[in-house]
Amino acid sequence: MKTLIHPTAVIHPNTELHHTVQVGAYAVIGGQVKVGPETVIGAHVVLDGLTEIGARNQIFPGAAIGLEPQDRKYTGEPSGVKIGDNNRIREYVTINRATGAGEATVIGNGNLLMAYVHIGHNCVIENSVVIANSTAIAGHVYIESQAGISGVLGIHQFVHIGGLAYIGGMTRIERDVPPYMMVEGNPSRIRSLNLVGLKRSGLNAVELQVLKKAFRILYRSNLTFKEALEELELLGDNEQLQRLRRFLLLSQMPGRRGLVPGKGKALNEELGVRS
Repeated sequence: MKTLIHPTAVIHPNTELHHTVQVGAYAVIGGQVKVGPETVIGAHVVLDGLTEIGARNQIFPGAAIGLEPQDRKYTGEPSGVKIGDNNRIREYVTINRATGAGEATVIGNGNLLMAYVHIGHNCVIENSVVIANSTAIAGHVYIESQAGISGVLGIHQFVHIGGLAYIGGMTRIERDVPPYMMVEGNPSRIRSLNLVGLKRSGLNAVELQVLKKAFRILYRSNLTFKEALEELELLGDNEQLQRLRRFLLLSQMPGRRGLVPGKGKALNEELGVRS
């Protein structure tokens, strides 16, 4: 079967395209790019650098992937972008390659990046993440699986966003967002559990009840951070609580941004933020 390439596409002779790849009109693909089976590359897409793209991805018109990072530290060292399978990358999305030799910006599997999303250098987007229109994500951001990011918002560099968290539209995110939480506002605040997302994920009633208790401990009490973690341990040791506690502890490590605040006065004061 012959590769389905529009005659106006400009493709370097060293590009590696699976024979089932489709390439639209006026697409430009560099010589270090590799594209897997059944991926569709739309019109005017630009793929460059050390970019590896897996199977059954849809890349819509105007997207630009693998170009140099918008980082003054970048000096031309070989770095790349790695994209998994079954992603939908909508119109005019930009995904920059990493800063640092051998480093990569990584997009996992089954993600939806809506129009005009920007993914900065060295970001990691895990699996089944939805990022809505015109969201700008700075460098070194890590987004865990099944998070939901609404549109027209900015995420500060080095921020971590937990799995199954949800961020409301036009929110400024400059600190870490724990798993399972809903965040909204400018300045951003933890508002509630992401109950819709949690129910859709298949959590049962018992697991949801435990997370509701954890939320009240963290964001509706006057416990200190240490006291809140101790109370969380008393709730049990299921998968969700392990993940939440681990995220909270790691958020306090050097180099991390700290936590988005909620309504727990003592906890917020200890973390150096206002309620």
